[in-house]
Amino acid sequence: MPLHLYILRRVVFVIPVLLGITLMAFLIANAVPADPINANLSQRAMSDPEIVAAFRREWGLDKTLPEQYVTYIANLLQGNLGRSIKSRQLISDDIARFMPATIELATYGILVGVTLGITTGMISAIWRNTWMDATARTISLIGVSVPVFVLALIGLYVLHVKLGLTAGPGRLDFTMTPPPTVTGMYTIDALLAGQWNVFTNALSHLVLPSLVLGLFIAGIISRVTRSSMLEVLGMDYLRTARAKGLAERTVVIRHAFRNATIPIVTVIGLSYGSLLSGAVLTESIFAWPGIGRYMYRASTSQDFPAIMGVSLLFAFIFVMVNLVVDILYYFLDPRIRQS
Repeated sequence: MPLHLYILRRVVFVIPVLLGITLMAFLIANAVPADPINANLSQRAMSDPEIVAAFRREWGLDKTLPEQYVTYIANLLQGNLGRSIKSRQLISDDIARFMPATIELATYGILVGVTLGITTGMISAIWRNTWMDATARTISLIGVSVPVFVLALIGLYVLHVKLGLTAGPGRLDFTMTPPPTVTGMYTIDALLAGQWNVFTNALSHLVLPSLVLGLFIAGIISRVTRSSMLEVLGMDYLRTARAKGLAERTVVIRHAFRNATIPIVTVIGLSYGSLLSGAVLTESIFAWPGIGRYMYRASTSQDFPAIMGVSLLFAFIFVMVNLVVDILYYFLDPRIRQS
């Protein structure tokens, strides 16, 4: 199948998925047994019926649910995600302000997770049932089993408070000025501006939260890598490759790992999508101004437009990540190209 037809087929499937997600997000947001009036108006304002009625008219709460949904879809088709009840700003502007911090943290976190996960998974598979296998599996078990907030608190206490090896919460020290905004990601913007001191400071603040996220992701990737590699290492064509005199490194890297990458790519894509959707606990513990904290504040204040806007963003992220993974399948699996 030609690549353009393969991509077109996948893109066509995305449209009904996104439409269904908008409906689900709308229904779930409105099914919450809470009133945004109570969360956003003072007791004095709530005692005035005119103020309450004006608030309902302003945010469309005086309409029926079908009318609200049709209005939401009509605005969405025009690229308008609505306006936040809490911040009074356009939700698209809020997302543009908070999302770069999450992208930066998620990218560094997935790099740590992929590096540790694939390395420990391959070691565990190649030296199966040895002390190296046991050590690698223990590390992956810790990463998967220990809650993220526990790892974050332990890391802060040990590495920052006691040993002073890493920077504390936040994206920069209080004495540092953020670099000129280009991408919103401090490490990249600092490099573009040539501010090496800001770059090193921002990078030092990324070490601990990305390590916490990376350990969790590494545990998942390591287990998938190990099982996939063990399955491939038992194939007949690898025994044939060894019989031909190929070096063990060539057999493992070029033949075994290459054919074990499909499930690994899948779990990496899903993990990156989950990190981009906002690691709420990690962002809260490390005072990281990302989309996860924004979603948490929107939920606690019953900010329905923001909840639906961010939910749609999360869904779009996962759909796009799956689309990218599907395209990678096209290059990794020759059976797809021949279908």
